Amino acid sequence: MAAQLKSPTRRVFEPEHEELRQSFRSFLASRVVDHYPRWESDGIVPRELFTEAGKHGFLGMEIPEEYGGGGVDDFRSNAVIAEEVARAGVVSFGVNLHNDICIPYFLQYANDEQRRRWLPGLASGELIAAIAMTEPGTGSDLAGITTTATCDGDHYVLDGGKTFISNGINADLVIVAARTERSEGRHNSLSLIVVERDTPGFTRGRNLDKIGMHAQDTAELFFEGARVPVANLLGEPGRGFRYLVSNLSQERMTIALASVESGFRMLDLTLDYVRERKAFGAAIGSYQNTRFQLADICTELATTRAFVDSCLADLVAGELPPDRAAMAKLAATELQGRVADRCLQLFGGYGYMTEYPIARAYVDARIQRIYGGTSEIMREIIGKSMGL
Repeated sequence: MAAQLKSPTRRVFEPEHEELRQSFRSFLASRVVDHYPRWESDGIVPRELFTEAGKHGFLGMEIPEEYGGGGVDDFRSNAVIAEEVARAGVVSFGVNLHNDICIPYFLQYANDEQRRRWLPGLASGELIAAIAMTEPGTGSDLAGITTTATCDGDHYVLDGGKTFISNGINADLVIVAARTERSEGRHNSLSLIVVERDTPGFTRGRNLDKIGMHAQDTAELFFEGARVPVANLLGEPGRGFRYLVSNLSQERMTIALASVESGFRMLDLTLDYVRERKAFGAAIGSYQNTRFQLADICTELATTRAFVDSCLADLVAGELPPDRAAMAKLAATELQGRVADRCLQLFGGYGYMTEYPIARAYVDARIQRIYGGTSEIMREIIGKSMGL
């Protein structure tokens, strides 16, 4: 039943996207899936995984060909990558962050010299990207960022700290949101500065110990008099808040797409289990309660996917408003949480065992309602769009 819902009835994708899907699915099956448990134990994926992905054309699909990218400005390719990572259950592979969240800043705001310096490495995977917004005391409040960058000749001197930074250990290029301008408005003093791996005064803290997504290197970053060339300023000074907000809809669509696909994966895992597992002399799936539970899950996933697909089409057409992106993320991530809970329940005690994929999917799902803007922030955006 779930497989039928994943059929070509999804009109948002073209044949070339399905070809990419099959190619990337094969890449994950041959290079990632079997090694993933070890990387979960290590708390990080190997750097060479990014270069291998780059060699196969799975990084920077929209980067112009002259810089080694795919030259295809079509977010549906990114959507395929995000869905297949979720489908394979290897959600700690930070390829979506690199492709969907970080690279757009370089494409939209980097000058010609910066593009020549950074884009080829981002496309090949030799340069891994991260973005550092969150601070210990700010969370979703981007305007509350306190990290400062003081101009000193041809350098900025950065002071401050960031936390919960995905790709934080592996990253070679970190887009740092810092205050560079003196302004009465909190929104008008932020700038984006690219900090390179070996910058003096830039240090990485511990690889944070999380309840899920264990192979995702999530780190604390510290800047203590870090001297960064002014030439690493991304875009115009003082416009960082606008830049950050402008890319949030795309980030939220990545999360929404992955959440729905993760939900279908959990449904598939549960269908396989309830068909085989017996209780009181019959397969669990033969009981009416089980059928009704899974029927509800299947219906909710199908209807949510239809909405998310319509938002994806709007995004590709340049017509997706922030409130619709917020709706997509809110609906998809909240549903993913409900599916994780209800499916795990049908596994009984085995669902609590980490050797079962449903248990890992359960803990991995929890972050989806937090990063990219919490569910509460999504409700605020939607509520304000209603004039409330």
